[in-house]
Amino acid sequence: MSMRETITTALKAAMKERDADRLAALRLINAAIKDRDIAARGEGAPEVSDAEIITVLTRMVKQRRESARAYEEAARLDLAEKELAEIAVIEDFLPRQMDDAEIEKAVASAISETGASSVRDIGRVMGILKTRHAGEMDFAKAGAAVKARLG
Repeated sequence: MSMRETITTALKAAMKERDADRLAALRLINAAIKDRDIAARGEGAPEVSDAEIITVLTRMVKQRRESARAYEEAARLDLAEKELAEIAVIEDFLPRQMDDAEIEKAVASAISETGASSVRDIGRVMGILKTRHAGEMDFAKAGAAVKARLG
């Protein structure tokens, strides 16, 4: 089942269960995917792939984390909780995130595969990691790990 079908099924289930908060978050997800579809059509491509949907969802999680942090700093805990609830719904559709040990293993593999030996090779290593582990790796942590190994 594709990501798009999985999200549609979850949307229908939320409607049947009358889960307003989950339904609102799923509608936001659908809207973001449709926006990306429209942008892709403008570029001459058909509808977006599952990998691009994962990218959209990852971006949505990042935006909501930043918003939640801003709301917490402004003492608007009600709005921060809403953002965190949306993050939980969005993360249901993302692949499992790699832990630190798995990131280290993937970094070591990519470094040995590319033959990277200096800081100048970070771009090649990160390129391989991004193609192989899109949506399942925190690239900020991975970048730091690559830099530590090559620096």
